[in-house]
Amino acid sequence: MRILVTGANGFLGKNLCVELKNRGYLDILEYDKETDPETLDSYLPSTDFIFHLAGVNRPQNDTEFMEGNFGFTSILLEKLKTYGNKCPIMIASSIQALLDNPYGKSKRAGEDLLFQYHEETGSNILIYRFPNIFGKWARPNYNSAIATFCYNIANDLPIQVRDPNALVNLVYIDDVIDELINALENKENRTGLFCEVAITYTKSLSDIVNLIYSFKSSREDKSVPYMSDAFAKKLYSTYLSYLPTDRFGYELSMNVDQRGSFTEFIKTSDRGQISINVSKPGIVKGNHWHHTKNEKFLVVSGKGVIRFRNIFENRILEYYVNGEKLEVIDIPVGYTHNIENLGETEMVTVMWANETFDPNNPDTFYLEV
Repeated sequence: MRILVTGANGFLGKNLCVELKNRGYLDILEYDKETDPETLDSYLPSTDFIFHLAGVNRPQNDTEFMEGNFGFTSILLEKLKTYGNKCPIMIASSIQALLDNPYGKSKRAGEDLLFQYHEETGSNILIYRFPNIFGKWARPNYNSAIATFCYNIANDLPIQVRDPNALVNLVYIDDVIDELINALENKENRTGLFCEVAITYTKSLSDIVNLIYSFKSSREDKSVPYMSDAFAKKLYSTYLSYLPTDRFGYELSMNVDQRGSFTEFIKTSDRGQISINVSKPGIVKGNHWHHTKNEKFLVVSGKGVIRFRNIFENRILEYYVNGEKLEVIDIPVGYTHNIENLGETEMVTVMWANETFDPNNPDTFYLEV
């Protein structure tokens, strides 16, 4: 299948072309404003499907709206009729097509062209009035508020929010791409004359900005977003894509003593926390038990033994562990336990606890194994 993508170098086009290739669609004809216009004539006679994503949304003057969003669409459709190609065509319109502004008028004019084209040729048309799309590769400080917020906050730049309570309708780029590929495969989500992305979000600007600032501060408090919230999960991925290239890494605060070190890695509100424990040779750590707190230990380097004793019994259980055979050891409640480094090098253990540490209620009681 030969697929033509106009606007291939734009935010939507880049994501679509990449994912089409990921899914095995390899005959992709990419067309953008830098492409030689004559190339279009070599593409259109044998094109099987068109994603018409090209358009103008930030021109130097309002007349360019109509030239980019109506004029090029008209040229494209006339050439299709010239070559007698009735392949399906999808057009990226906007919810602003409902508004009486230059951009909205140009988008609506492009839609009308497609309706007329359908009436004349019977070709299948798919019109998507997209709300604000967010995700990786959008251009910040251009036409995407989310991209601007993410980029500026990640780069310690100021942002402007005129009305914090203003609501924004949003769709995530991956959900848009899924829907467009569904359209390619005749599985589009269609309502009447228009198609739409099934998963949308309505959020206030203040909620969006506060969430992005929480992503920035998460490096200090070692937190990660609540990943069961689909919007937060997608926005966090978007934010990370705008990190400065020299700031991917960040240091953790290590608690170091003569025994080794203990470092908190990740804390979550609902899934506990992960820490990294380093024990020097011969060192024993632990000798405590918990009422409700439970843990999982995973030795990833070195070798040692994890010992348990039911606090009402004398029998000691031993589990030998080493980094060459990864094995997770559950730490049940009601068992005092410790971990000893039996090797000649440092032993590194990944430790998960089902709750974040609360110094006011540590649920940790000293008792020798």
